[in-house]
Amino acid sequence: MSATAFPRLAPQAVIAVLAILLSVAAVVSLGMGRYDIPFLRVVEILRSPISAPAVPITATEANVVFTVRMPRILLALLTGAGLALSGATLQGVFRNPLVGPQVVGVSSGAAFGGTLAILLSFSRYGLLGAASAFGLSALIIVYALNGIVARRNILALVLAGVVVSGFFGALVSLVQYLADTEDKLPTMVFWLLGSFATANWEKFSLVIGPVVISGLLLLGLRWRINLLSIGDEDARALGVNVEPLRWLILILVSCIVAAQVAVSGIIGWVGLVVPHMARMLVGPDHRVMMPASLLIGGLYLLVIDTIARTATGSEIPLGILTALIGTPVFALVLRRTQRGARGF
Repeated sequence: MSATAFPRLAPQAVIAVLAILLSVAAVVSLGMGRYDIPFLRVVEILRSPISAPAVPITATEANVVFTVRMPRILLALLTGAGLALSGATLQGVFRNPLVGPQVVGVSSGAAFGGTLAILLSFSRYGLLGAASAFGLSALIIVYALNGIVARRNILALVLAGVVVSGFFGALVSLVQYLADTEDKLPTMVFWLLGSFATANWEKFSLVIGPVVISGLLLLGLRWRINLLSIGDEDARALGVNVEPLRWLILILVSCIVAAQVAVSGIIGWVGLVVPHMARMLVGPDHRVMMPASLLIGGLYLLVIDTIARTATGSEIPLGILTALIGTPVFALVLRRTQRGARGF
């Protein structure tokens, strides 16, 4: 796809604009909810630890901003950025614009690990470990199946992802069938729908390590991902040790997705749709496309989460909204791709 949305802006300028939009959206979101707080008042509350405002901050205002909404908003930003970055990375590594964490089975594998951990009453760290292990296992199986059938065939990779996702989906259903209907099953069902309703500082501390460390490493490798996206033979000719690099990238992606699934359940389509938006803005060069995907992903999930918690009296699960928005957007992207707008 060509960068047509901002034809007069350099990629670095687009990234700067996205960063400003993300910051403003986060402050606006801090003020939205059942207890509305004006934008400028939110700014005063955020500055209050440094400089006292003219009108003192009430205990209710401080509690709403710092305890209730801030961990949720930071969690939405972090997981949205991580999912989008993972999707952009996978699409580059597999040279396939139809790839995303959900399509290649990572999310389904992590979901099975999470539901199994809930069934066995694991701790939060046990749930994170189980989600990571099975998420990586799913990705390994997809990669192996694609290599056996036809590594260069886009359709074969997507079909391998469908097969593995279906298999782990069946295992998730089996775990739900075995779960206690009064206690464990409702927890699993709500968790699988995807939500930040139970967000707190503990969950944020659980996910920030894997997502930030893995994300920074992926960003550091983005020029090598550029080389992988042109083909294994050409990458080897340019001095890249392809297989170890690919496995390292897959492990990092699995860590990000598993951490997200562990704290908020399945949130689909972010990693599939957002990289296409980034390519429309800055082009296919991963050196700028991956940072753009990260920022757009954080902004995208933040907006959806704000809608989910403010649109109705009862909160809408995120997985429902991301699917309702993501599927038609992806259909439009796919139609554009078929008409000849190339992203790779």
